Amino acid sequence: MLSTILSSKGQVILPSGLRKKINISKGTKFIIEIDNEKIILTPLNRKLYEKLAGSISQKGKLLKALITEKEKEKNL
Repeated sequence: MLSTILSSKGQVILPSGLRKKINISKGTKFIIEIDNEKIILTPLNRKLYEKLAGSISQKGKLLKALITEKEKEKNL
């Protein structure tokens, strides 16, 4: 089991092995959810967008727009 410490600024550091395992890097944005006493961080990445594809009846147009925006952000 991995552990980390909350800093005085409210920051949590994710161990490098975990970051590599789920392919996240500096600047990754997250969705934060609370489930009873648990805090759930879900990275906003292509994998999440693909998972959500089809949940909105736009026939993938919204997904394509989100992926295009994300790729533009990477190129900055």
